[in-house]
Amino acid sequence: MAVPLLDLKAQYATIREEIRAAIDRVLEPQQFVLGPEVAVFEREIAAYSRCRYGIGVSSGTDALLVALMAIDIRPDDEIITSPYTFFASVGSIARLGARPVFVDIDPPTYNLDPARIEAAITPRTRAIIPIHLFGQMADMDPILEIAARRNLFLIEDAAQAIGAEYKGKRAGALGHLGCFSFFPSKNLGGYGDGGLVTTNDAQLAQRVRQLRSHGEQSRYEHTRVGGNFRLDALQAAVLRVKLRHVDAWTAARQRNANTYRRLFASRELGELSPPVEAPQRRHVYHQFVVQSTHRDALLATLQRQGIGAAIYYPTPLHLQPCFTSLHYQRGAFPHSEYAAEHSLALPIYPELTPAMQEEVVQAIAAFHHNEKSA
Repeated sequence: MAVPLLDLKAQYATIREEIRAAIDRVLEPQQFVLGPEVAVFEREIAAYSRCRYGIGVSSGTDALLVALMAIDIRPDDEIITSPYTFFASVGSIARLGARPVFVDIDPPTYNLDPARIEAAITPRTRAIIPIHLFGQMADMDPILEIAARRNLFLIEDAAQAIGAEYKGKRAGALGHLGCFSFFPSKNLGGYGDGGLVTTNDAQLAQRVRQLRSHGEQSRYEHTRVGGNFRLDALQAAVLRVKLRHVDAWTAARQRNANTYRRLFASRELGELSPPVEAPQRRHVYHQFVVQSTHRDALLATLQRQGIGAAIYYPTPLHLQPCFTSLHYQRGAFPHSEYAAEHSLALPIYPELTPAMQEEVVQAIAAFHHNEKSA
């Protein structure tokens, strides 16, 4: 049985009529950029994230970029973040001429290790960007304490963490700003690019709104230099439909994660390390990432059998060619490098059936049996 890493067609089949009605609602007035559909979505998603404000933007990358612009990040400012993440988290810093300063991850959660942040702070440090990777929030209390004590901005990269919680608080509601992605593969995904910035600060919310529309305060009056970071009304309409289902989809992802754990235990796959749920978290399982000492061979075996699996992320950012000017060397962040070399994502999407999960685990068990016998 073929098991894809993600099956958006299966999701669409369950909401087809709702989606078509939402798209028709936008087509009738022919208002495609911002407008009332976006405004309503912003209110709904802000309420879902338990924030005062939500500002729709053109992508998760642009959410990060405009958030940094809103706090006036300038060339040579330093931003502390993780090297084990998707490129946009750090590329947005570099695009403004600022310097990313990396801190290694906490191995069980893959998130920024708070104990290592203080040593990375210099007089040029302006902000910290914890990344809620794979759907689980970072350990926010100590990060918030450091940011407050050192007078630093805190921007949550919540691109993979819509609805995730830390001690009852939602992703995007704890920092000065939160950044979300609605790329189609996300837990709440649009039908194209889209993103969101959240905040509880009225002044920051107003800055982000201005910056997403070329810094325009009123028509043809520009008080800042912004960009074209606006969210399309069609994307907002699709996302409004999907938002109504996202908690049920999250519950299905959590059930699938528990099924994997049970199946792993029944086959005594001790060589395979499943993800860890830290205390007082709501993990939304954007990805179900395991670790294997035979990762590359296992991936090749699964792919030959038509089972979807993928590596997130094979090269940590401090070792990317475009960041050689930062002068980091291999070995600088051993936990991030280990994760890059051993981690593998398995299918976890809501429509995954128990039989499909059984197929995945059976293939993994057969691979490990063959490895032991070799």
